[in-house]
Amino acid sequence: MKKEISIRKVKEDAEALYRKGDFFCSEAIVSSIRDNFEIDMPEEMVAMASGFPIGIGKSKCVCGAVSGGIMCLGYFFGRTKGGDTKVQNTLALANELQESFKSNHKVLCCKVLTHGMDMGSGEHKEQCISFTGEIAEKAAEIIARELNIVNIDK
Repeated sequence: MKKEISIRKVKEDAEALYRKGDFFCSEAIVSSIRDNFEIDMPEEMVAMASGFPIGIGKSKCVCGAVSGGIMCLGYFFGRTKGGDTKVQNTLALANELQESFKSNHKVLCCKVLTHGMDMGSGEHKEQCISFTGEIAEKAAEIIARELNIVNIDK
């Protein structure tokens, strides 16, 4: 794993992956964080994010970008054994991420965030690209802060 990272590049890469049509929001975030942090995360972790776009399986519930960011936080800080109390820190970090998004957009609900938009249209796609970049950036900031990784953009 890198000791220095460009958080701006994490954001830009996630946005580019979505914009090019390579991935949807949650997949783009996981892929960008995986590649930019240069971690030994299996590619299957990107595949695990494939069910979250458009509010979890097109249900338009929780924004897929938020889900992707929280998946990344879980990868770095989550537990793998029952009873491990580090889950409390993971929950706090996940709450920080979703509160940041709610502070900027009032809700986490894809249906509300895209109300009145034609799904797949220019307006909808640009908004989701923006959300993808925002969450990739915030998740990367949290990861870097918690692991004492230097943000070379500062």
